[in-house]
Formats: sequence, C-alpha cells, structure tokens
Amino acid sequence: MKNNAIKNRYEFVMFFDVENGNPNGDPDAGNMPRTDPETSFGIVTDVCLKRKIRNFVELYKDGDSGYNILVKADRSLNSKFTEAYDALKLEKGKKGKNTDDVKKAQEYICANYFDVRTFGAVMSTGNDPCGIVRGPVQINFAKSIDPVYVQDITVTRQAVTTEKDFTEKKQSEMGKKSFISYGLYRAEGYVSAMLAQKVTGFSEEDLELLWTSIINMFENDRSASRGKMCLRKLYIFKHESALGNAPAHILFDKIKVEKKEECEIPRKFEDYTITVDNNMPSGVEFIEKL
Repeated sequence: MKNNAIKNRYEFVMFFDVENGNPNGDPDAGNMPRTDPETSFGIVTDVCLKRKIRNFVELYKDGDSGYNILVKADRSLNSKFTEAYDALKLEKGKKGKNTDDVKKAQEYICANYFDVRTFGAVMSTGNDPCGIVRGPVQINFAKSIDPVYVQDITVTRQAVTTEKDFTEKKQSEMGKKSFISYGLYRAEGYVSAMLAQKVTGFSEEDLELLWTSIINMFENDRSASRGKMCLRKLYIFKHESALGNAPAHILFDKIKVEKKEECEIPRKFEDYTITVDNNMPSGVEFIEKL
C-alpha cells in the first residue's frame, strides 16, 4: 500500500456548457462537433476532458517535481521510458524481460508524472517498457442534456495562400466553421482509492489538484473554434471507505437536470434546473465543489 495514497473512494459529476462553439471536433466527420447519430445528443470524449486537465496542471505546476505530464507532444513516449531506466541506472534494451526493472521504472514514472498517477497509461512499448498502469481516476464521455443542432457557417479570409493566387489578384479565401449555438453537458467520473493505494500512489494533494484542474480546465484553453465554454457545477460524492459505501449509479441518480417549462429551446445555463436529492446512503458525504 502506498502510504500517502487517498483513503476514500469518490465519484463526481461535472456540468459544463458551450455557447457558439465546437466543444470537441470529430475527425471522422470533418471536425464537426461530436454527436450521437441516433439521438443528436452532443458528445465530448474522456480523452478531450483529460487533455484539458493535463494542460492546466502543466501550467499550474510549471515543472514542479512530481507534476510532469507524460502524454504531450514534446518528444516520444519511448524516450521518456528510457529516461526512467537511466535515472534508476537499470539495464536497458531488454524489452521488459526483467520484470523487477519494469516495476521499478513504472514506480518512477508514477512518482514523476501526474497524469500517469491519475489516469494511468500504456507504457509497454519500446526497448525499455514500463508496463501498463491502471489509473484511479476515470471519466465517462460527457453527453448533452438535450439534442444539439450543428450548424455550418462560411467564413472568408482576406489573405490568399499561394503566390499564384496573389498574382491573379484573388481577393480572399473561404472556409467553414462548425458549431452549436448552445449545449449543456454532463460528465461523470470515478476515483478509486484501491488503485491509488495498490498501484499509483495518487494522494490527497493530487486529488485537490484534480478538483482545481476540473474547475479551471476551460479558463486557459480558449479558442475561437470552441466558443464560450464554462464549468458550471462540480458535485462530489465522498465515501467513508476505500471500497465505497454505495453503488455509483445510485449516487449519480441523485442529481437531476430538467429544462424549465417556459423554455422551448435552451440557449443559456439558466434555462435548466439542477436538483439534488440530499438523502445520501449511509457512509457517503455529498460535496458541492462549485
């Protein structure tokens, strides 16, 4: 058991919205906002949300020891795995045949990289692998409360790309932006104390950083294509025990969202009502973080 690891299981629910933007483009559909093709409900992937959390941690901690980010586009993952072997002076190039060395390298990665300690990682590639880590924090896809309507608008740019177009006095070039006018999204997540204790050492300090990152994950990730995105609510269920005191789905069902009767088409957060059943199961504490 990792001595500094969290002792309690958690679940959490976050609500965020987007106004005149594309919260998560789909490469399979021309980068249009992701939607469920059967219901037209909007979707934001867990990968997208975790990227924003990683980006905030990198800005907030600014290179502090133990808070590096593994999954980012600075250099290859395999080079980072080899770096762990170098730091521990382990024999390299054995492709994981020495399981003790793999375990040591894995512990080094967990200690030095926040995102691995939090979300886990597949690190079984290259000549100096560090195994596979199952992270204690998992996030489901976010889904919009109501169907979203995807719009395309044509935009123009008063600068041409090629010298040929400039010579021929082409005045502008045209492009396309896909967006939704408004959508309120709900995402649910889990924090496993058992995985924190047995695998990564995810600590109470890491947990507080996770909450801070979720609250602020849109604030330093602005983009013209994403429009106005806001984290509106963060609700947390804290269990007394490491294994938990109630099933997650029962707790998630305590939070209901309804469109107000007088609102036909939602266009702002105030068009919805969020209600919470505060009658929690024994051993579960409800926390409204935002």
